[in-house]
Amino acid sequence: MTWLRDVLVDLAEDSPQVDLAERTIMIRNRRRRTAISLVAAAMVVVTALGATLAARLLPPGPDDAASVTDLPAKGVGPLSHAVKTYCTPKSGPAPEDCRDGEWRLVTRGGKTYRLPDALPSLLPRRMGLRDSPVAISRDGGKIAYYGAKEGTFVVRDLTSGTRTTASAKVPKDWLYSMTRLMLSDDGRFLVFMKNPIFKDPGLIFDLRARAVRELPNGWVPAGLSPDGGTLTLSQYAPRSMLRTIPDLWTTPGDGTSVKLPQDYHFSPLAPDGRSVAVIENVFASDHSCPRPGDLALLDSRTGEKLRSLSVRGMDAGVTSVSLRAWLGPEEVTVLTESVPCNTKAEDQEPDEDYDPPYRTMTAYAVNVVTGQARKLTTYTAQDFRQIVLPGAPGKL
Repeated sequence: MTWLRDVLVDLAEDSPQVDLAERTIMIRNRRRRTAISLVAAAMVVVTALGATLAARLLPPGPDDAASVTDLPAKGVGPLSHAVKTYCTPKSGPAPEDCRDGEWRLVTRGGKTYRLPDALPSLLPRRMGLRDSPVAISRDGGKIAYYGAKEGTFVVRDLTSGTRTTASAKVPKDWLYSMTRLMLSDDGRFLVFMKNPIFKDPGLIFDLRARAVRELPNGWVPAGLSPDGGTLTLSQYAPRSMLRTIPDLWTTPGDGTSVKLPQDYHFSPLAPDGRSVAVIENVFASDHSCPRPGDLALLDSRTGEKLRSLSVRGMDAGVTSVSLRAWLGPEEVTVLTESVPCNTKAEDQEPDEDYDPPYRTMTAYAVNVVTGQARKLTTYTAQDFRQIVLPGAPGKL
């Protein structure tokens, strides 16, 4: 498969599915009970408390998809993740009340909301190729998206409902590519970039100062200093590279880049403001059955390898990885997928009549000091690039 074809394949996504059978059985059994002992009652209370805690940590279950509503003007809790929905998967069911190219926001408490203000994405077969990115702040409390009415990007505080619109318009034509958004922790700075490279530029917005600066396109935003003064970028095709642009608002120029000796999957910039985690795919001699290789830490400015270690604790059969946000100074989120080695190549190809099927993806927290992985949760999506976690600009 060519790289251009990969780009086209990468524009797809998801949301939870609906199956009420288990809940129906539980309700029926509960109504049949006529008495319960004090000990059993205590066990029910403990179980309920445990389920409540789990709901705050995990994505919503199948039943939650039945109560999808539009995002309220304010009063929404922190987000767990965001996914897009396409409605004619090649196999398996589509999400309940599916809308093509729509973003859905899922809170840590398990509520799911549509984001109707965001411009829908289009797949190639739908008479155009248009992406519509979303970013979530690290604390899950703010989102950034392309406002259909505003004709540019909007940053929205989910608790207060405050909306801030970027100071410059961004033509829809600039979204006809594979786009990325990165939102600073405080919601002040927003970075917009695209891949592959077209003639229009990348942009960084200072929403407080109402300023905008052009950036070199074809890169992925990986990190921004708290003051918005230094930007770190990564590039994964046609060759892995890292770039640092200092003094963004005071000095012209696009900084310096470093070419890396091999191709990597990149994480966002680490909390230390200097290093990035990377994983290399390892293939069999016939280029089939890829598996994640070792995890390493690189100096983002020099490309020097600071540390390399094997990852332990992931399920067997993992074939694809996507590094996401850091959970702390020593743990980075790794989103994984397992595709059977006997999967036919045509099953992974774009289809003129159908969207990619929805697939299960598992998130791990990987310790970059010990290499130990611990399972966090699972998600359902059509593609790595169509699921966004807080603090990361999507698949890098």
